[in-house]
Amino acid sequence: MTAHPLSLAALTVLELSPADMVSCAAAAGYAHIGLRLIPATDTEVSWPTIGDTALVREVARRLADTGISVLDIEIFRLKPDTRVADYAAALETGARLGARHVLVAGNDPDEARLVERFAALCELGAPLGLTMDLEAMPWTEVKTLQQCARVVANAGKDNGGVLIDPIHFDRAGNVAADIAAVPRARFHYAQLCDAPAARPRDTETLLHQARAERLMPGDGGLDLGGILRALPGGLPLGLEIPMHELAKRVGAVDRARQMRIKAEAVLAGL
Repeated sequence: MTAHPLSLAALTVLELSPADMVSCAAAAGYAHIGLRLIPATDTEVSWPTIGDTALVREVARRLADTGISVLDIEIFRLKPDTRVADYAAALETGARLGARHVLVAGNDPDEARLVERFAALCELGAPLGLTMDLEAMPWTEVKTLQQCARVVANAGKDNGGVLIDPIHFDRAGNVAADIAAVPRARFHYAQLCDAPAARPRDTETLLHQARAERLMPGDGGLDLGGILRALPGGLPLGLEIPMHELAKRVGAVDRARQMRIKAEAVLAGL
């Protein structure tokens, strides 16, 4: 088995500030973290994480003190009214903190425009050493791996990538065999979680499960083994496992540690 570096994703411990997330990852035995510089929804807590803020300086200090590195930053949505240039400051902040990858969501029904703006985002990030990794999510306009790969291919940028999250991948109807059709160079990192095998029948349940109640690797019915074997060996994995009910009883460090141990067990079984 080729080792996969593990990263603690922001959604897993969203109750923490970005600085405390660094400390949590270090205490729980991770090598990397994913930072959410831009909130995913209007109701989410917003931190001063863009530019030369006191919080950004504190995050940088804790990264240096712990040896934790930033795997990716999120979440960069491409909507019909998105001005790609508006993301420059966030990308520069991510690069300052050492990020390598950027999580991108496709929220534009006009695929030609989405391709154009994804290409522009790639161009904006290239001088900063950042890859732009488009994630298919079944409630967005980029629902499947095939759609995701098509947008990235049509954008034609070397730093464009495809990001797989097992729960979204499964809920969109994709299977591990689909991964072989995507050039391996398009995979820069992936996410890891588990979920019940039964797929939700309505969007409300789909969203709740994805954003609030996933399962630790190996505790659900997703084909994690098939997905991981199909992906390039050694690919960094971000553990994105929100578990709101468990979080009421178990602190962030203990949850994150349990998730890492479960992920390592799944990887050891490949």
